[in-house]
Amino acid sequence: MTDTRAIASSVAGTMGAVHHGLISAVDPATHDVKVTLQPGGNETGWLPFSAMQVGDLCIACPPNVGTQVHLMPVDGDPEHSVVACPVFCVVMTPPISPATGKPAQPGEYLLMAGRGAPPIDATSRDVGAAADAAPWMHVTRDTFYTGVGDGTTAAISNGQHVWKSGNVTATLSAGGFSVSGGDISTDKNVRTAGDVKTSSHSLNGHVHTNGNSGSDTGGPVG
Repeated sequence: MTDTRAIASSVAGTMGAVHHGLISAVDPATHDVKVTLQPGGNETGWLPFSAMQVGDLCIACPPNVGTQVHLMPVDGDPEHSVVACPVFCVVMTPPISPATGKPAQPGEYLLMAGRGAPPIDATSRDVGAAADAAPWMHVTRDTFYTGVGDGTTAAISNGQHVWKSGNVTATLSAGGFSVSGGDISTDKNVRTAGDVKTSSHSLNGHVHTNGNSGSDTGGPVG
């Protein structure tokens, strides 16, 4: 009679377990990686790094050296593992959104560059912050934010699109287009089917005073 317990024990002993590790090398052409296993410190050979999306739409995002990852053995064989995914840790914490001042919340998506390869020196820069000129994108439940650093941002929400750069803000909404904090300039013509107005005068309705006769010249012609 077959000892099923012995067989189960033998099979379990040959199955590979999921391991933590730190990326030790990255092939920039193939995105294969080597991993230093934790806590033992042994380095693997070249292993495939799992992609977010492969096919007609591709998303390529190879990890930095020092990133903490999980290794998943294929068919229980640790010699043929796949580096499944990076994981956040006390060294590499979730990034802080310039739009909300918080990490991404459930139901949101935050993409941020320029945080620096691990390990981060927390004494030189706040953990979770990005470089001053790093691009980022944050999708919340009601607004789509993009930007570069803190000084240049764009926000699309239901009914309006707002751009900010320094002290200048431009807003496009159903009520029109407005700019505050700076001048509007162009090297071409400005054309409108309506009027052009300042706070005091209308281009179509203003008149000039004729100083010689004391009468007005009338409205603009042409």
